[in-house]
Amino acid sequence: MICEDIAEFATALPRGRPVMGLDLGTKTIGVALSDRLRTVASPVETIRRKKFGIDAARLLEIAATREAGGIILGLPRNMDGSEGPRCQSTRAFARNLQSLTDLPMGFWDERLSTVAAERALLEADATRKRRAEVIDSVAASYILQGLLDRLRHMGDTP
Repeated sequence: MICEDIAEFATALPRGRPVMGLDLGTKTIGVALSDRLRTVASPVETIRRKKFGIDAARLLEIAATREAGGIILGLPRNMDGSEGPRCQSTRAFARNLQSLTDLPMGFWDERLSTVAAERALLEADATRKRRAEVIDSVAASYILQGLLDRLRHMGDTP
């Protein structure tokens, strides 16, 4: 089930299960997961994209292993809020993934998440090589943390 509305997504999430956050890039997919209380998002992995089937299998393996209750995908809107080709690609990915799982999926505006992740890694004095290795999963954790904060303000606690 793909939820366009965050309130609908929150209602669809099973209690006590983590949420998985994704930052879809053209070459990689950043993956983050929340804790079961849905308070903190943590980077998990960066997947090098191959084919949809291989990528989807890895994502669903992570979701199953970590007992994720839902998936939030970063939606790369333009700075003016409009949706361009990258948003269409993200929505298509979600539709294709939906055919393989019953997990509820939603979208979160990811504008500037990679910029924030890069800044955090610079402040942590990460080397350029290390930043390149983890930037996508850290960006996914920023996307997921935004959702978690919103859910908390909505009164959704596990």
